[in-house]
Amino acid sequence: MIYLDNSATSFPKPPEVIEAVAEALAAPASPGRSGHAASLNASRSIHKARKGVARLFGIKDNSRIVFTCNISWALNIALEGLRLKQGDHVISSSLEHNSVARPLARMAAARGIIWDQAPIDSNGLTDPQEFRKLLRPTTKLVAMTHASNVTGALLPVKEVKALIGDIPIVLDAAQTAGAIPMEDVTTWADIVTFTGHKGLMGPTGTGGLWVRPGLELRPLAVGGTGSRSESLRQPDFLPDALEAGTPNTHGLAGLAAGLDVVLKTGVDRIREHEMNLTMRFLDGLGSIPGLQVQGPTKREQRVSTISVTIDGWSSSDLSAALEADYGILTRSGLHCSPLSHQFLGTFPGGTTRFSIGLYNLAEDVDTSVKALEVLAAGKR
Repeated sequence: MIYLDNSATSFPKPPEVIEAVAEALAAPASPGRSGHAASLNASRSIHKARKGVARLFGIKDNSRIVFTCNISWALNIALEGLRLKQGDHVISSSLEHNSVARPLARMAAARGIIWDQAPIDSNGLTDPQEFRKLLRPTTKLVAMTHASNVTGALLPVKEVKALIGDIPIVLDAAQTAGAIPMEDVTTWADIVTFTGHKGLMGPTGTGGLWVRPGLELRPLAVGGTGSRSESLRQPDFLPDALEAGTPNTHGLAGLAAGLDVVLKTGVDRIREHEMNLTMRFLDGLGSIPGLQVQGPTKREQRVSTISVTIDGWSSSDLSAALEADYGILTRSGLHCSPLSHQFLGTFPGGTTRFSIGLYNLAEDVDTSVKALEVLAAGKR
Protein backbone atom coordinates (compact mmCIF):
# COMPACT_ATOMS: atom_id res chain seq x y z
CA MET A 1 0.00 0.00 0.00
CA ILE A 2 1.15 3.51 -0.87
CA TYR A 3 -0.80 5.99 1.23
CA LEU A 4 -1.17 9.40 -0.43
CA ASP A 5 -4.31 10.66 1.30
CA ASN A 6 -2.74 12.63 4.15
CA SER A 7 -4.97 15.65 3.52
CA ALA A 8 -7.86 13.48 4.68
CA THR A 9 -5.99 12.10 7.69
CA SER A 10 -2.31 11.43 8.30
CA PHE A 11 -1.07 7.86 8.20
CA PRO A 12 0.59 5.98 9.75
CA LYS A 13 -0.03 7.38 13.20
CA PRO A 14 3.19 7.41 15.24
CA PRO A 15 3.49 4.54 17.76
CA GLU A 16 3.59 7.11 20.57
CA VAL A 17 0.11 8.30 19.59
CA ILE A 18 -1.38 4.80 19.57
CA GLU A 19 0.23 4.05 22.93
CA ALA A 20 -1.07 7.28 24.49
CA VAL A 21 -4.62 6.59 23.30
CA ALA A 22 -4.54 3.04 24.66
CA GLU A 23 -3.18 4.17 28.04
CA ALA A 24 -5.85 6.86 28.38
CA LEU A 25 -8.61 4.40 27.48
CA ALA A 26 -7.36 1.98 30.11
CA ALA A 27 -7.51 4.60 32.88
CA PRO A 28 -10.66 5.04 35.03
CA ALA A 29 -10.81 8.78 34.65
CA SER A 30 -12.97 11.71 33.61
CA PRO A 31 -10.88 14.90 33.65
CA GLY A 32 -12.06 17.72 35.86
CA ARG A 33 -14.95 15.67 37.19
CA SER A 34 -13.27 13.98 40.16
CA GLY A 35 -10.45 14.60 42.61
CA HIS A 36 -8.82 11.19 42.53
CA ALA A 37 -5.39 10.56 41.01
CA ALA A 38 -6.64 9.03 37.76
CA SER A 39 -8.87 12.02 37.05
CA LEU A 40 -6.05 14.42 37.80
CA ASN A 41 -3.75 12.51 35.44
CA ALA A 42 -6.37 12.77 32.70
CA SER A 43 -6.54 16.52 33.25
CA ARG A 44 -2.76 16.70 32.97
CA SER A 45 -2.80 14.91 29.60
CA ILE A 46 -5.26 17.46 28.23
CA HIS A 47 -3.15 20.29 29.63
CA LYS A 48 -0.16 18.75 27.87
CA ALA A 49 -2.05 18.92 24.57
CA ARG A 50 -2.84 22.60 25.21
CA LYS A 51 0.81 23.31 25.87
CA GLY A 52 1.76 21.53 22.65
CA VAL A 53 -0.63 23.64 20.56
CA ALA A 54 0.64 26.75 22.34
CA ARG A 55 4.24 25.93 21.41
CA LEU A 56 3.27 25.25 17.81
CA PHE A 57 1.46 28.58 17.40
CA GLY A 58 3.64 30.71 19.69
CA ILE A 59 0.81 31.24 22.20
CA LYS A 60 1.65 32.58 25.66
CA ASP A 61 -1.72 31.98 27.34
CA ASN A 62 -2.75 28.40 26.57
CA SER A 63 -6.08 28.82 28.39
CA ARG A 64 -7.32 30.51 25.21
CA ILE A 65 -6.95 27.23 23.31
CA VAL A 66 -10.33 25.49 23.14
CA PHE A 67 -10.58 21.81 22.23
CA THR A 68 -13.44 20.49 20.10
CA CYS A 69 -14.37 17.21 18.44
CA ASN A 70 -13.06 18.42 15.06
CA ILE A 71 -12.25 21.56 13.09
CA SER A 72 -15.77 21.76 11.62
CA TRP A 73 -17.12 22.20 15.14
CA ALA A 74 -14.40 24.76 15.87
CA LEU A 75 -15.30 26.77 12.77
CA ASN A 76 -18.99 26.69 13.67
CA ILE A 77 -18.13 28.00 17.15
CA ALA A 78 -16.11 30.81 15.56
CA LEU A 79 -18.61 31.80 12.87
CA GLU A 80 -21.75 31.50 14.99
CA GLY A 81 -20.07 32.89 18.09
CA LEU A 82 -19.39 36.27 16.50
CA ARG A 83 -23.15 36.98 16.54
CA LEU A 84 -23.49 38.20 12.98
CA LYS A 85 -26.88 39.71 12.20
CA GLN A 86 -28.94 40.68 9.19
CA GLY A 87 -27.06 42.98 6.84
CA ASP A 88 -23.61 42.13 8.19
CA HIS A 89 -21.12 41.47 5.41
CA VAL A 90 -18.67 38.54 5.32
CA ILE A 91 -15.84 37.86 2.86
CA SER A 92 -14.26 34.48 2.29
CA SER A 93 -11.94 33.05 -0.31
CA SER A 94 -13.45 31.01 -3.12
CA LEU A 95 -11.43 27.98 -1.96
CA GLU A 96 -13.27 27.32 1.29
CA HIS A 97 -14.11 23.89 2.62
CA ASN A 98 -17.78 23.23 3.40
CA SER A 99 -16.88 23.64 7.09
CA VAL A 100 -16.82 27.37 6.32
CA ALA A 101 -19.08 27.54 3.28
CA ARG A 102 -22.07 25.71 4.74
CA PRO A 103 -22.30 27.74 7.96
CA LEU A 104 -22.03 30.96 5.94
CA ALA A 105 -24.62 29.78 3.42
CA ARG A 106 -27.00 28.89 6.24
CA MET A 107 -26.46 32.25 7.93
CA ALA A 108 -27.11 34.04 4.63
CA ALA A 109 -30.35 32.12 4.06
CA ALA A 110 -31.68 32.17 7.62
CA ARG A 111 -30.30 35.39 9.03
CA GLY A 112 -29.72 37.65 6.04
CA ILE A 113 -25.96 38.11 6.23
CA ILE A 114 -24.28 39.08 2.96
CA TRP A 115 -21.49 36.78 1.81
CA ASP A 116 -18.94 37.44 -0.95
CA GLN A 117 -16.13 35.19 -2.17
CA ALA A 118 -12.85 36.61 -3.46
CA PRO A 119 -11.97 35.08 -6.84
CA ILE A 120 -8.88 33.08 -7.76
CA ASP A 121 -6.70 33.35 -10.87
CA SER A 122 -5.95 30.65 -13.44
CA ASN A 123 -3.27 29.16 -11.17
CA GLY A 124 -5.70 28.83 -8.28
CA LEU A 125 -4.11 31.71 -6.36
CA THR A 126 -5.80 34.57 -4.53
CA ASP A 127 -4.68 38.22 -4.72
CA PRO A 128 -5.03 40.10 -1.39
CA GLN A 129 -6.33 43.10 -3.32
CA GLU A 130 -9.42 41.08 -4.29
CA PHE A 131 -10.39 41.07 -0.61
CA ARG A 132 -9.78 44.82 -0.34
CA LYS A 133 -12.08 45.42 -3.33
CA LEU A 134 -14.89 43.57 -1.58
CA LEU A 135 -14.70 45.53 1.68
CA ARG A 136 -17.82 47.45 2.76
CA PRO A 137 -18.64 49.60 5.76
CA THR A 138 -20.73 46.66 6.97
CA THR A 139 -17.94 44.04 6.65
CA LYS A 140 -17.76 42.27 10.00
CA LEU A 141 -15.66 39.18 9.23
CA VAL A 142 -13.16 37.63 6.83
CA ALA A 143 -12.93 33.83 6.81
CA MET A 144 -10.06 32.14 4.99
CA THR A 145 -8.54 28.75 4.58
CA HIS A 146 -4.78 28.90 5.04
CA ALA A 147 -4.19 26.38 2.26
CA SER A 148 -6.65 24.82 -0.17
CA ASN A 149 -7.49 21.20 0.53
CA VAL A 150 -8.06 20.77 -3.22
CA THR A 151 -5.07 22.42 -4.90
CA GLY A 152 -2.66 22.92 -2.02
CA ALA A 153 -2.47 26.64 -2.81
CA LEU A 154 -1.31 28.79 0.09
CA LEU A 155 -3.49 31.84 0.62
CA PRO A 156 -2.01 35.25 1.53
CA VAL A 157 -3.76 35.34 4.88
CA LYS A 158 -1.28 37.62 6.65
CA GLU A 159 -1.36 40.12 3.79
CA VAL A 160 -5.16 40.11 3.78
CA LYS A 161 -5.22 40.80 7.50
CA ALA A 162 -2.91 43.78 6.98
CA LEU A 163 -5.42 45.19 4.47
CA ILE A 164 -8.59 44.68 6.52
CA GLY A 165 -7.32 46.19 9.78
CA ASP A 166 -9.55 45.62 12.81
CA ILE A 167 -12.05 43.38 11.00
CA PRO A 168 -11.69 39.92 12.59
CA ILE A 169 -10.17 37.16 10.49
CA VAL A 170 -11.00 33.50 11.11
CA LEU A 171 -8.28 31.18 9.86
CA ASP A 172 -8.90 27.56 8.82
CA ALA A 173 -5.53 25.89 9.40
CA ALA A 174 -6.68 22.32 8.71
CA GLN A 175 -4.04 21.81 6.00
CA THR A 176 -1.22 23.87 7.51
CA ALA A 177 -1.01 23.22 11.26
CA GLY A 178 2.06 21.01 11.62
CA ALA A 179 2.93 21.34 7.91
CA ILE A 180 4.32 24.89 7.75
CA PRO A 181 5.85 27.10 10.47
CA MET A 182 3.14 29.19 12.17
CA GLU A 183 4.79 30.52 15.32
CA ASP A 184 3.68 34.08 14.53
CA VAL A 185 0.07 33.32 13.63
CA THR A 186 -1.37 34.67 16.89
CA THR A 187 0.40 38.02 16.41
CA TRP A 188 -1.98 38.93 13.57
CA ALA A 189 -4.91 36.47 13.40
CA ASP A 190 -8.05 36.79 15.52
CA ILE A 191 -9.24 33.16 15.55
CA VAL A 192 -7.18 30.16 14.45
CA THR A 193 -8.93 26.81 13.99
CA PHE A 194 -7.06 23.52 13.65
CA THR A 195 -7.60 19.80 13.36
CA GLY A 196 -5.68 17.19 15.31
CA HIS A 197 -5.67 14.25 12.91
CA LYS A 198 -3.80 15.64 9.90
CA GLY A 199 -0.48 17.48 10.24
CA LEU A 200 -0.53 17.17 14.03
CA MET A 201 -0.45 13.34 13.76
CA GLY A 202 -3.21 12.83 16.35
CA PRO A 203 -6.39 10.76 16.27
CA THR A 204 -9.60 11.69 14.51
CA GLY A 205 -12.19 13.38 16.71
CA THR A 206 -9.76 16.08 17.86
CA GLY A 207 -9.46 19.73 16.92
CA GLY A 208 -9.95 23.18 18.34
CA LEU A 209 -9.48 26.91 18.08
CA TRP A 210 -7.50 29.76 19.58
CA VAL A 211 -9.33 33.02 20.31
CA ARG A 212 -7.37 36.26 20.69
CA PRO A 213 -7.64 38.18 23.96
CA GLY A 214 -10.46 40.73 23.91
CA LEU A 215 -12.60 38.77 21.46
CA GLU A 216 -15.62 37.09 23.05
CA LEU A 217 -17.59 34.31 21.37
CA ARG A 218 -21.08 33.19 22.30
CA PRO A 219 -20.99 29.45 23.13
CA LEU A 220 -22.46 27.16 20.50
CA ALA A 221 -23.37 24.64 23.21
CA VAL A 222 -23.55 24.85 27.00
CA GLY A 223 -23.38 22.16 29.64
CA GLY A 224 -21.09 20.52 32.14
CA THR A 225 -17.55 21.82 32.48
CA GLY A 226 -16.46 20.61 35.91
CA SER A 227 -16.20 24.25 37.00
CA ARG A 228 -18.71 26.71 38.51
CA SER A 229 -21.14 23.83 38.94
CA GLU A 230 -23.23 25.87 41.40
CA SER A 231 -24.39 28.17 38.57
CA LEU A 232 -26.87 27.51 35.76
CA ARG A 233 -24.88 29.89 33.57
CA GLN A 234 -21.99 28.69 31.43
CA PRO A 235 -18.63 29.88 32.82
CA ASP A 236 -17.46 33.06 31.09
CA PHE A 237 -13.75 32.24 31.07
CA LEU A 238 -11.79 30.20 28.52
CA PRO A 239 -11.49 27.39 27.81
CA ASP A 240 -14.53 26.38 29.88
CA ALA A 241 -16.85 28.92 28.19
CA LEU A 242 -16.58 27.03 24.90
CA GLU A 243 -15.88 23.48 26.15
CA ALA A 244 -19.21 21.99 27.22
CA GLY A 245 -19.32 18.30 28.09
CA THR A 246 -16.81 15.60 28.84
CA PRO A 247 -13.76 15.98 26.58
CA ASN A 248 -12.33 13.32 24.27
CA THR A 249 -9.70 12.39 26.84
CA HIS A 250 -8.04 9.53 25.01
CA GLY A 251 -8.12 11.46 21.72
CA LEU A 252 -6.47 14.50 23.30
CA ALA A 253 -3.87 12.28 24.97
CA GLY A 254 -3.08 11.00 21.50
CA LEU A 255 -3.00 14.55 20.17
CA ALA A 256 -0.50 15.52 22.87
CA ALA A 257 1.72 12.66 21.73
CA GLY A 258 1.33 13.65 18.09
CA LEU A 259 2.30 17.21 18.90
CA ASP A 260 5.40 15.89 20.66
CA VAL A 261 6.41 14.09 17.46
CA VAL A 262 5.82 17.20 15.33
CA LEU A 263 7.70 19.51 17.70
CA LYS A 264 10.64 17.13 18.14
CA THR A 265 10.89 16.52 14.40
CA GLY A 266 10.57 20.24 13.69
CA VAL A 267 7.98 21.84 11.44
CA ASP A 268 10.76 23.25 9.23
CA ARG A 269 12.08 19.73 8.62
CA ILE A 270 8.59 18.40 7.94
CA ARG A 271 7.97 21.21 5.46
CA GLU A 272 11.29 20.54 3.71
CA HIS A 273 10.63 16.80 3.41
CA GLU A 274 7.06 17.14 2.16
CA MET A 275 7.92 19.85 -0.36
CA ASN A 276 10.95 17.99 -1.73
CA LEU A 277 8.64 15.09 -2.53
CA THR A 278 5.93 17.42 -3.84
CA MET A 279 8.29 19.09 -6.31
CA ARG A 280 9.62 15.67 -7.38
CA PHE A 281 6.04 14.62 -8.02
CA LEU A 282 5.13 17.79 -9.92
CA ASP A 283 8.26 17.47 -12.08
CA GLY A 284 7.22 13.94 -13.03
CA LEU A 285 3.63 14.92 -13.76
CA GLY A 286 4.72 17.67 -16.15
CA SER A 287 5.77 15.14 -18.80
CA ILE A 288 2.49 13.16 -18.90
CA PRO A 289 0.33 14.03 -21.94
CA GLY A 290 -3.33 14.63 -21.13
CA LEU A 291 -2.72 15.26 -17.41
CA GLN A 292 -3.54 18.61 -15.85
CA VAL A 293 -2.38 19.78 -12.41
CA GLN A 294 -4.92 22.05 -10.72
CA GLY A 295 -3.31 24.89 -8.79
CA PRO A 296 0.15 26.39 -8.42
CA THR A 297 3.36 24.57 -9.28
CA LYS A 298 5.83 26.80 -7.41
CA ARG A 299 7.20 25.51 -4.12
CA GLU A 300 6.61 28.69 -2.12
CA GLN A 301 2.97 28.94 -3.23
CA ARG A 302 1.71 25.59 -1.98
CA VAL A 303 1.60 22.73 0.47
CA SER A 304 1.90 19.04 -0.36
CA THR A 305 -1.64 18.52 -1.74
CA ILE A 306 -1.82 17.92 -5.50
CA SER A 307 -5.02 17.55 -7.55
CA VAL A 308 -4.96 16.18 -11.10
CA THR A 309 -7.31 15.39 -13.95
CA ILE A 310 -6.52 13.15 -16.91
CA ASP A 311 -8.29 13.32 -20.26
CA GLY A 312 -10.70 10.44 -20.59
CA TRP A 313 -10.72 9.52 -16.88
CA SER A 314 -13.31 10.40 -14.28
CA SER A 315 -11.76 11.20 -10.93
CA SER A 316 -13.46 8.25 -9.25
CA ASP A 317 -12.37 5.74 -11.91
CA LEU A 318 -8.81 7.05 -11.77
CA SER A 319 -8.64 6.68 -7.99
CA ALA A 320 -10.13 3.20 -8.24
CA ALA A 321 -7.59 2.14 -10.87
CA LEU A 322 -4.68 3.52 -8.84
CA GLU A 323 -5.77 1.44 -5.85
CA ALA A 324 -6.70 -1.72 -7.73
CA ASP A 325 -3.65 -1.87 -10.02
CA TYR A 326 -0.96 -0.19 -7.92
CA GLY A 327 -2.11 -0.10 -4.29
CA ILE A 328 -2.02 3.72 -4.30
CA LEU A 329 -4.61 5.35 -2.02
CA THR A 330 -5.89 8.78 -3.09
CA ARG A 331 -9.12 10.74 -2.84
CA SER A 332 -11.45 11.57 -5.70
CA GLY A 333 -14.39 13.91 -6.16
CA LEU A 334 -15.12 17.37 -4.80
CA HIS A 335 -13.26 17.01 -1.48
CA CYS A 336 -16.06 18.79 0.45
CA SER A 337 -15.14 22.00 -1.39
CA PRO A 338 -17.57 22.59 -4.28
CA LEU A 339 -16.75 26.31 -4.43
CA SER A 340 -13.13 25.46 -5.29
CA HIS A 341 -14.14 23.21 -8.14
CA GLN A 342 -16.63 25.71 -9.50
CA PHE A 343 -13.90 28.35 -9.70
CA LEU A 344 -11.36 25.85 -11.09
CA GLY A 345 -13.77 24.53 -13.73
CA THR A 346 -13.63 20.95 -12.40
CA PHE A 347 -17.22 20.86 -11.10
CA PRO A 348 -19.05 18.48 -10.82
CA GLY A 349 -16.57 15.71 -11.67
CA GLY A 350 -13.87 16.88 -9.30
CA THR A 351 -10.26 15.76 -9.28
CA THR A 352 -8.03 12.97 -8.07
CA ARG A 353 -6.06 14.22 -5.08
CA PHE A 354 -2.65 13.08 -3.92
CA SER A 355 -1.45 14.37 -0.54
CA ILE A 356 2.06 13.71 0.73
CA GLY A 357 2.92 13.34 4.40
CA LEU A 358 5.86 13.02 6.74
CA TYR A 359 6.20 9.26 6.29
CA ASN A 360 6.07 9.13 2.49
CA LEU A 361 9.20 8.26 0.51
CA ALA A 362 10.59 9.16 -2.91
CA GLU A 363 9.65 5.66 -4.08
CA ASP A 364 5.99 6.43 -3.36
CA VAL A 365 6.13 9.47 -5.63
CA ASP A 366 8.03 7.69 -8.42
CA THR A 367 5.63 4.74 -8.42
CA SER A 368 2.67 7.15 -8.61
CA VAL A 369 4.17 9.01 -11.58
CA LYS A 370 4.75 5.74 -13.46
CA ALA A 371 1.21 4.58 -12.67
CA LEU A 372 -0.27 7.81 -13.99
CA GLU A 373 1.85 7.57 -17.14
CA VAL A 374 0.48 4.11 -17.84
CA LEU A 375 -3.13 5.03 -17.07
CA ALA A 376 -2.99 8.22 -19.15
CA ALA A 377 -1.42 6.36 -22.09
CA GLY A 378 -4.10 3.68 -21.88
CA LYS A 379 -6.83 6.25 -22.44
CA ARG A 380 -4.97 7.88 -25.31
